[in-house]
Amino acid sequence: MLFSFIVAAGLLSAGKPYVSGTHVPDSIQAVTVTADKGVVVSRTDTLSLRNSFTVSDILHQSPGLYVGDNGGVAGLKTVSLRGMGSPHTSIYIDGVKVGNVQSGQTDLGMMGIAHYGAAIVDYAQNSLSFNTLRPVFRDRGVAGNVRLAYGSFGTLLPSARMDFRLSDRVALSANAEGVVSKGNFKYGDGQERVNNDIRQVRGGLDLFGLMTSGDWHVKAYVNSAERGTPGSVSWPSEDRQKDMNAFVQGVLRNCFSPLYSLQVSAKASYDDIYYTSSWGDSRYGQTEVQLNSSHVFDVCDWWKMSFAADLRWDGLKSTVYDASRLTVNGAVTAAFRLDRLSADIGLEYGGFFDVDALSRNVLSPSVDFRFMLLEGLDIVAFGRRAYRVPTFNELYYVGYGNPDLKPENAWLTDVGLDFIRTLTSSWKVNAKIDGFFNFLTDKITSAPTAEDPNIWLPYNIGKVRSTGLDAVVGFVYESGGWECSFDARYSFQSAVDVTPDSYSFGERIPYVSKHSVVLDASVAWKGFELSPRWILRSGRYDSSGELPDWNTLDLTLSRKFALPALTDLTVYVSGRNLSDCRYELVTGYPMPGRSFIAGIALSF
Repeated sequence: MLFSFIVAAGLLSAGKPYVSGTHVPDSIQAVTVTADKGVVVSRTDTLSLRNSFTVSDILHQSPGLYVGDNGGVAGLKTVSLRGMGSPHTSIYIDGVKVGNVQSGQTDLGMMGIAHYGAAIVDYAQNSLSFNTLRPVFRDRGVAGNVRLAYGSFGTLLPSARMDFRLSDRVALSANAEGVVSKGNFKYGDGQERVNNDIRQVRGGLDLFGLMTSGDWHVKAYVNSAERGTPGSVSWPSEDRQKDMNAFVQGVLRNCFSPLYSLQVSAKASYDDIYYTSSWGDSRYGQTEVQLNSSHVFDVCDWWKMSFAADLRWDGLKSTVYDASRLTVNGAVTAAFRLDRLSADIGLEYGGFFDVDALSRNVLSPSVDFRFMLLEGLDIVAFGRRAYRVPTFNELYYVGYGNPDLKPENAWLTDVGLDFIRTLTSSWKVNAKIDGFFNFLTDKITSAPTAEDPNIWLPYNIGKVRSTGLDAVVGFVYESGGWECSFDARYSFQSAVDVTPDSYSFGERIPYVSKHSVVLDASVAWKGFELSPRWILRSGRYDSSGELPDWNTLDLTLSRKFALPALTDLTVYVSGRNLSDCRYELVTGYPMPGRSFIAGIALSF
């Protein structure tokens, strides 16, 4: 896993927003407003980027998430939430959705983490969001950082960022980073995982602006990589993959009056994947255009109304098939903010129109509320219908697709308690517990055809019941130069196939851990910081039966030096999977054992 490490931004950056000398009021700060949902309370969890080097590292902090990793830097990396499957989990960058209509799985390997703030898991909206760090200008108009790390498996990780204050209201940020790795590592009884090399370059430009009563953000991003695709250990391959992702997007938020606020966003993107295989070469080019808007009306002090409307067009051209889709979303939400109660009631419409195919229309009601039982103790709950429209591969892939598939239909429910209390000026404690029940119908499952049992096609015949419990407890201590924190997270999940007459009826969904534990700590004093993290996953299954439990211990030590001219230098070393546990997140795709990385970072 280490050879895919992106330079440790969490150790080296502070996520403070850029602000000018002019205060910008925000009358909708009390609620979350996203371009495609409107006003929502939601049930969220914040995952820190501290001591995380890849997106997978971040997501493993949440026991309720399943991270799919095909092993090593070149492998596909996906995420799913509470047994729902990765196509159900939406990924957002700066409030704009990342799409993949071909397979429905967003490859998180396209993202570095060096220039993002904390990741937000939204259980009600079944989503994961990343936001770009805003520039922080000390007493001058230029700031930035340069980072370089080297680690196991012949891995080199350069990274740089420059921030420019163009005026009191406008700032520009430019960043670039690379990953170069041989990628080969030992697994099992001394076998070597080969064809796992990668050469990857990412770069972006961000333009931030403030207005009298709002702000805007324009982002351009490109990712280009050439990598091996080694296949499973049972079916190794020498196949290669070239991929390129590029997009331009913009978000504008403005409060036109105390009664009306607007957020609009737009995006244009292009993804290109080219496979070189012994079975024949293939290419997939995806084009996406989005236009999103959200309108918030303050009816009175305690009542807001939100209307959201989105348009999205996706086109796919490949060597196998071509397809396109127009998606129309609309949502209306009533939000109530009383002294002790916050509640939202909403209804969302989704229309999906494919060329030369049947249209699909879905209505999704939702309700969220938060009630303060005592000072610092809240009860929260939500219920929502969610759906997942079939991907292009499931509908149109030659010899496999089924154009008559319906959207997967799910009901998500959750009830929990939040506790946050400041005990003294030095001690803060927090705790959270959630029970959830999700029920998925019309699950898309591959099954033999009646005409020929050797030919499998996708059908809407699956049902999944997912129940569980998430619990978090933590504390923060700050006194006398010491800064200490500790978080313990536990998740129990039971995601079971309840499809009538299914060959897997009563069996658990593959790879979903029954028990998950994450222990995360940090101790800092006079520039030194020591951060251990221990992760346990147990009770996993696949089609062959029970899978081995696994646990990993990571340890990071850093030292920050204050240098003249408001510059600091950070030196760090990190050991990953120090117990050298040999494990697989996906059967047949081993993860690396013990590995190390060391690096330096200069901020100015």
